[in-house]
Order: sequence, then structure tokens, then C-alpha cells
Amino acid sequence: MNAFTPAVSYGAIGGAIVLVAGAPVIRLLRALQVRQHAYEDAPATHRAKTGTPTMGGVLFVAALVPLLFADLGAAAAAIFWTVAGCAAIGFLDDLLAVRRAQNRGLRARSKYLATMIIGLLFLSRADALGVPHDVLVRAGAFTIHAPHAVWVIVCLLALTGTMHAVNLTDGLDGLAAGSMIPPLVVTAVLGAAFGNPTAAAASALGAGTCAAFLVFNRHPARLFMGDTGSLALGALLACVAIMEGEVLLLPVIGAVFVAEALSVIAQVAYFKATGGKRLLRMSPLHHHFELGGMKEPDVTYRFWLASAVGSALGWAIAR
Repeated sequence: MNAFTPAVSYGAIGGAIVLVAGAPVIRLLRALQVRQHAYEDAPATHRAKTGTPTMGGVLFVAALVPLLFADLGAAAAAIFWTVAGCAAIGFLDDLLAVRRAQNRGLRARSKYLATMIIGLLFLSRADALGVPHDVLVRAGAFTIHAPHAVWVIVCLLALTGTMHAVNLTDGLDGLAAGSMIPPLVVTAVLGAAFGNPTAAAASALGAGTCAAFLVFNRHPARLFMGDTGSLALGALLACVAIMEGEVLLLPVIGAVFVAEALSVIAQVAYFKATGGKRLLRMSPLHHHFELGGMKEPDVTYRFWLASAVGSALGWAIAR
């Protein structure tokens, strides 16, 4: 059997779960009045999004449940529970925002601390499972090693950074889910090609899930993933990269998420340094293009393309 066949099967399973459960979840969220409140500082066009069901990220966790029943070992369970833990943090954040009737949930510091704790638990478990704890990236025949302490620090930064970068990216219909597909496809292919079936399966499940989620999340969105989904997806991508020993590949295959995070950092730094001037029309970066006159779907499609280019470059490097 071809090494890529199981990954394709897992992708189909993840997509099928979301397609079957998506509509009932939307009806349930509407019945419970779990609705999005548009970010107060977002472009005026986003006000129409208020009232759309959110917390759709629960579908991502549901789609990863097959990891617990597949013959993939304890590493699969470690990935699942890390993703589920981060989704739980996002769920609490979303729930608070819904109850307060405004786009304000947990404080940023609280989210960072909570995700950092889960990240440390994952790294501790990965270490116990024998995941190479000194490999930062494998690029063809070239491998970058590091002392264990450095590996822990870099991986922890990768986990928390990826989670919150994906969270910042989730600001347009279909943007985060669509931008996540190419990186997960790359990690699925790398896992299958280089003998890591657990990472391949988890990545493929995630990619299939994101593709199916776009049925409900593409413009105009009928369902938002919320922080429940964005933190879960960020955790998934970082976990599989760590499992594969490709941590330093994340900024390449996740170039869109890096750009979004850097745009926020640059905007805040420039604002403080200049006494109130703005470097961008608005951050994160997708809002800058929106306010420049680009239609929301056009921004989304261009970011998808950028994600595909970055992921293709990452695959070329890893080969």
C-alpha cells in the first residue's frame, strides 16, 4: 500500500465528520444563541457578521477523535489532548464574549499563560515518548540540532506563537481555515514520506476538516470557528511540526500567520514610537487590505495563495 493512502483516508474521514455534523451544530448554536459579536474596531462592513453562530471550532476537535481509536500509539493521544485543551481555552474565551455581548473574552495574558501551560505539558509528553528533542529542522540531508533546553524554548515559542498567530488571522470569512490547509497538507506529506504516520494522520485529519469547514465558513459565513477553532488549529500545526522535527519550518509553511502576527507587533510598536501614528490602515494585515478597498473574498483568496506558496517552499526545503 502506498505510504500516502492512509493520510488521504484520514483526510476524507475528517472532512466527512464536519460535513455531517456541520448543519446540526449550526442549528444547536443558534438555538443556544451562541452568536458572534463583531469586533468593535473592525471595518464597518463586519457589523453584518454580528449574530452569526460561533464556536464552530468544536467540529475540529470532533474530527480529531479518530486519533484516539487508530493504531497510532500514545503520540496520537498527546496531539489530540493538546488540541482539545487549547480548544477548551478558546471555548471559554468565546463563551465569555457571548455572555458579555461584545468581542471581549479572556484577557490576553490569561490566554497566553494557559496555552503555555498546555504547551509545556505536550513537550513533556513528547519527550517521554521519544520524540527527537534536539532536532529543530530537517532540510534534505541537512539537520539543525540544538541542546535540549534550547529545543524546549524554541518549541514552546512555536506552540504559543502559532496558536495566537492563527487566532489573529481568523478575522475574515474562510481566511484561517483556508490558509491552514496548505501547511497541514505539507506536514501530512512529510509525515507519510518520512515514516511518521501519527503526524501524517493528524495533519490529514486537520486538512480535511478545514476543507469541509469552508462549506459553512466561506463568504458569507454561516458559522465561525471562534477562538475554539483558531487555538485548536494553531496547536495542531505546531504539534505535528514538533513531532516531525520540523519546528523551524513553521515560519515558512505558516508564512501567512507569521505575517499577520508581525503586522500587529509592527503596528503597536510604530504607534507607541510615533506618539499615535499608524503604520498600517488597521491591523492585523487583512484589515489593512480591506480598508484599502479590496473586497473581503479577494483578500481571503490572495492569502490562501500566499499560504500555498509558502507551504510549497517549505516542502521544497524539507525535501
